[in-house]
Amino acid sequence: MRRIEVFLAACLLASLSPAHAEAASHAKVETSMGDIIIELDAEAAPVTVDNFLEYAKAGTYDRTLFHRVVKDRVIQGGGYSRYFTERPLRDPIPYEGDNGLKNVRGAVAMARGDSPDSAQAQWFVNLVDNDDLDHRVTDLGPIPGYAVFGRVVDGMDVVDLIGAAQTGEGGPFDAEVPLEAILILRVDPIDWSPEE
Repeated sequence: MRRIEVFLAACLLASLSPAHAEAASHAKVETSMGDIIIELDAEAAPVTVDNFLEYAKAGTYDRTLFHRVVKDRVIQGGGYSRYFTERPLRDPIPYEGDNGLKNVRGAVAMARGDSPDSAQAQWFVNLVDNDDLDHRVTDLGPIPGYAVFGRVVDGMDVVDLIGAAQTGEGGPFDAEVPLEAILILRVDPIDWSPEE
């Protein structure tokens, strides 16, 4: 029995994708207001991190908008060009919001629709602690939240600058759109340390 367990563990390790190997690192988000470095937590949110990196490597995030800024709450982007054309999307990913990571200030999480399993490309950064966005379990059962998959480790001043933008109508949205376009220029997986 022990040999089978060892063999299965070896097969599992061998099957990890190259994206998984990179996923324990960081991503640099170049914006029109400065750079943001995100530490990715592939251990807690492997599917979500792989999904984010795949979109990044495909160039899906290049020259997209931070299309939603909610004062003292979140900044959100990754889905629309500066002309509000929606970028091509892959299938939604399974929900990982019950991974223990919290929507605290600086945490990066996936946006989604009504279904927990509906996250695709869009993501947001928490400007403050947003406990109401966390997965929780009540007497009535689990209440899905928003899957955190990383945290800002450098560039929170840039996040706050974006979070202070004046907002109003834009594209298909009647509110919360920065009046002056704020762009995600590109997102790249990187190796990073605080000394850089």
